Amino acid sequence: MAPTHTPDPQPPTPRPPADRPAVTLMKPGTAYANAWQRCRDAAPEAFRDDRVLNLWGAAWRPDGRSLPAATPVDGTPIAGSPRLDGTIAHQAVRAAFDQHRAWRHVPLPERRARIAATLDALCAHRDLLALLLVWEIGKPWRLALADVDRAIDGVRWYVDGIEPMLTDRAPLDGPVSNIASWNYPMSVLVHAVLVQALAGNAVIAKTPTDGGVACLTLAAALAAREGVPLTLVGGTGRELSQALVRAPEIGCVSFVGGRDTGAAVATAVADLGKRHILEQEGLNTWGIWDFSGWDRLGAVIPKLFDYGKQRCTAYPRFVVQRSLFDTFLAAYLPAIRAVRVGHPLAVAAPADPLPDLDFGPLIHAAKAKELTDQVAEAVDRGAVPLHRGRPDPARFLPGQDTTAYVHPMALLNPPPSSPLHHAEPFGPVDTIVLVDTEAELLAAMNASNGALVATLATDDRTVYDRLAPQIRAFKTGHGVPRSRGDRDELFGGFGASWRGSFVGGDLLVRAVTQGPAGEQPPGNFPEYQLMP
Repeated sequence: MAPTHTPDPQPPTPRPPADRPAVTLMKPGTAYANAWQRCRDAAPEAFRDDRVLNLWGAAWRPDGRSLPAATPVDGTPIAGSPRLDGTIAHQAVRAAFDQHRAWRHVPLPERRARIAATLDALCAHRDLLALLLVWEIGKPWRLALADVDRAIDGVRWYVDGIEPMLTDRAPLDGPVSNIASWNYPMSVLVHAVLVQALAGNAVIAKTPTDGGVACLTLAAALAAREGVPLTLVGGTGRELSQALVRAPEIGCVSFVGGRDTGAAVATAVADLGKRHILEQEGLNTWGIWDFSGWDRLGAVIPKLFDYGKQRCTAYPRFVVQRSLFDTFLAAYLPAIRAVRVGHPLAVAAPADPLPDLDFGPLIHAAKAKELTDQVAEAVDRGAVPLHRGRPDPARFLPGQDTTAYVHPMALLNPPPSSPLHHAEPFGPVDTIVLVDTEAELLAAMNASNGALVATLATDDRTVYDRLAPQIRAFKTGHGVPRSRGDRDELFGGFGASWRGSFVGGDLLVRAVTQGPAGEQPPGNFPEYQLMP
């Protein structure tokens, strides 16, 4: 019989404390209309009326059909991705190939100067780029700024230290094609594109279908002005995969996204023998065994909810030694109740700073419904609800659309039939599994056949040293969370969470350049797995 626990009693609708009045208005100057006008002023070549343009062949073009879109923040209409068809996408790839043949011969000092100038331009528009991330993908202000800053600081690290990374190496034979998810447009996609260009490659990026189009368009416009050979096109994977993945001109495919789409890309690049970097999802787990540091755990729990766990390195699964379950709950439940959710731009008075939130909405209302439906189905099939968050009216504007918001939830023992048992929810839902033996602990932590990160919290270092190598995650922390990392920190995945070359530090440069004949890059390939 599954263990039972009395779930959190549901409190009445909370009222704002006396020192935190309810929000009443959007911070002046932060409306989407303000952000859009600032984009048109900053890069009029890339923005037209109510739509963005595609960039290919070193020109901004009004081709493609722009579909309606709405911000997850409050349902306000915003610019959608201008979707190309396959024919025009192939023309864009051929144009990028022509750019590549010229750019690969540009001397490194000139490439460095152009990338450095791009970084200076991004710095000058830092706040606007962050505001676009708030509106387009729902990031709270603090996290949006961090996304922009990580992109700029990370690329500058490469600009400062690129020479030894390129010793005895040459650009690829064709441009790098980038297909990335919507959650980190700057620190993942723009960062990768600029480093790839610094290494001597022309680059192609697909705007994510679900969000980030204006932010990426502005960043691309700033780079294009400095002569960086960048192509930015919109469209669905189905429409563009033949061009962006299978076209013979493509020298490397870099993909960040889910396993279903990633598997199709992996099959295509394997058939064609293309260089590839495929970062896919995995169920990152936090194991607890012979542990007593509950104050430390309680302090980190709210941080693990940053951006609603819509991150590739989020921890949605806790695997807990059964004998520690009561003390785990004593630390966990107060911490999850402290998570702050609300409208990212709502304030009580015009002069107030923007709210410091852990997360705002999910990427769209359909994802919010999918996740709440999965939770309801799991409970119907036997999962025990330990916590269901409730909205705090003091953090939302009166009458605003909140259909994309999901508040923190925690379930004990999701049934094997539930997607929450074996897959990453990509939302603010924690699942907790109880185990009695070390073998069960490892089996539960390896439930998804590979992960990007994991953590094992144990007081005994010898236990950690013995068990950590058996956890199928690229990075494992001893009682602390691991992240994607910046600058010289490497990144990859095991099992189905990664295909192709590992990245980070000089490995990112090695992945998008050619070295000595017969070189085997570190990575996870069908024929071999090589650690750095």
